[in-house]
Amino acid sequence: MQVELLEYTPNPETTVAMAARLCYSSSDISQLAAGMSQEEASRLIRMLYRMGHLSPFEHASFTFGISGVSRAMSHQLVRHRIASYSQKSQRYVAERGFQYVLPPSIRNNEEARRLFAAEMAAIEQTYSRLVEAGIPREDARYVLPNACETQLVATFNARSLLNFFRLRCCTRAQWEIRAVANKMLLLVRKVAPTIFEKAGPSCISEGVCHEGKMSCGRIERLRRTGRAGLGSL
Repeated sequence: MQVELLEYTPNPETTVAMAARLCYSSSDISQLAAGMSQEEASRLIRMLYRMGHLSPFEHASFTFGISGVSRAMSHQLVRHRIASYSQKSQRYVAERGFQYVLPPSIRNNEEARRLFAAEMAAIEQTYSRLVEAGIPREDARYVLPNACETQLVATFNARSLLNFFRLRCCTRAQWEIRAVANKMLLLVRKVAPTIFEKAGPSCISEGVCHEGKMSCGRIERLRRTGRAGLGSL
């Protein structure tokens, strides 16, 4: 699995702070950034977060390159609709000799790993035979597994990312998309540390767990140590 931050809004925190300042200022837009320090931008961003006024966060965007992940993961990712995606097409790109993602539970079980590998080989052979028989790739792909590796480019605004991290960094999230989300979070924190300082599952970002009886129990551990809601993974 590889996750890269390909592009992002230059000076994302200043951009968010300028947008917020515009809402309450009579100054011209060209004057909004004049003299704005990083300290002032950070102060404004934290105030917006406390107020729940997150629309200015939408002016900062982040584009990721994601590869070595499964189609099972990408189907979960694209459910986050306030984002833009471009994905390797199985309609136009041949999948002979496709690579696949092996879940840890199968990797750590010798018999399961053997069965899984045999099935992947059988699927690859069937796919190749269908293509050789003249079946269009867009139809032959119907036999391909969820495990088949894919790659995509995804662009989120900061507000959408905060929601994505709240849901997908949680231990209740499926292991593969949780790993992707945690890698994405580490990357954006480097370029927008104030925007994402409290990002993460709700036990981190809000100090509350919404999972009820399915909670992992981390919120209670954080409360005992006084760390709940600190925005630290």
